[in-house]
Amino acid sequence: MPSGLVALALGGFGIGLTEFLIAGLLPQVASSFSVSEAAAGWLISGYALSVAVGAIALTAATARLPRKTILVGLMALFVVGNLLSAVAPNYQVMMLGRIVAALCHGSFFGIGSLVARALVAPERASRAVAIMFAGLTLANVLGVPFGALVGERWGWRAAFWAVTGIGVLALAGIVALVPARAGETRRAAEPSGPRDQFRAFRSWQVWLTLTATALGYGAMFGAFSYLAYTFTEVSGFSSGDVAWLLMVYGVGLVAGNLVGGRAADRDRDRALVLALLGLTVTLELFGLLAASPVASVVLVFLLGVFGFASVPGMITRVTDVAGGAALAASANVSASNVGNALGAWLGGLAISAGLGYAAPLHVGAGIALASVAVMVVAARRSPDRAPEARKDQERGAPVAS
Repeated sequence: MPSGLVALALGGFGIGLTEFLIAGLLPQVASSFSVSEAAAGWLISGYALSVAVGAIALTAATARLPRKTILVGLMALFVVGNLLSAVAPNYQVMMLGRIVAALCHGSFFGIGSLVARALVAPERASRAVAIMFAGLTLANVLGVPFGALVGERWGWRAAFWAVTGIGVLALAGIVALVPARAGETRRAAEPSGPRDQFRAFRSWQVWLTLTATALGYGAMFGAFSYLAYTFTEVSGFSSGDVAWLLMVYGVGLVAGNLVGGRAADRDRDRALVLALLGLTVTLELFGLLAASPVASVVLVFLLGVFGFASVPGMITRVTDVAGGAALAASANVSASNVGNALGAWLGGLAISAGLGYAAPLHVGAGIALASVAVMVVAARRSPDRAPEARKDQERGAPVAS
């Protein structure tokens, strides 16, 4: 494994931690700044909104810079943001720190995915992206318990100091281990300036892939947002069981990410359709069998597996159909955050309508089925179906839509 991939995965781990650990620290933060739980919750919502905006804005603004330089700058921004959070004297500075840290999130994964795939042979592109995203999936497993454990023992600021330290290590790793020209050899054939980057969005294949991404994430996150209620109110688990059940889900994410990357390198569109179909079936079965504790444990693991199995393939696909435009890779991260918001909103509506705490699972299954339909349409005219397009893709030439 190229050492540069390890540095990128460490950066992904740090970014994932700062996204997830706040959930376990909200009561302490709210008490420290004398704000309501709802106000503290905006430290999560504000982060997510900033990810969606920053992914597009920063990628467009830095389109002509060397990709290693961009990654170094993004990790530096991440360190500054978490440092602000660690030393924040008030709620406003804390929010500023969250926003600054979030701005680098989407661009790091978007541009980092292009650098990751440039470090390996073309036939291993999705696996390289999966390795980079392994840091994020591991953070999903450890983020909330890590924040809660550190916060309980040393206070919530210590958690942000720890993440700041991880960011510094990742920054040093990228500087030392990622080759200076990583991802640069193909750029002559790729969109360069912001205007050229945005032209990639004329392709219906780009929009179909982004839509499938948003729907797939929305399906998973709409269910995930209310899993604690499903476990305690439907499956019969105690509130103390929720933490380990969510870790089972996180282990599924790690497995799905790695398996999905390998499958996508063999037959990407087929792997994406099967992953989304598996997500659909898993969500519907979970909704039907949620009253069974044993079935719930198995299905929450499969929810993680199928929920993240499509991620490496989606990000390599959207980049390829966009002719290598970095903005498309970052837009894929924005699309996932839009999907997260949509899924959580629809799941909440179902509960508010009195349909029960298993209802978000059925809603998620419907959203996932829509993502399957979109992906099937995209796959019918996929560039991967044409051998010559695949050869051009591996040479770095733009792929026709």
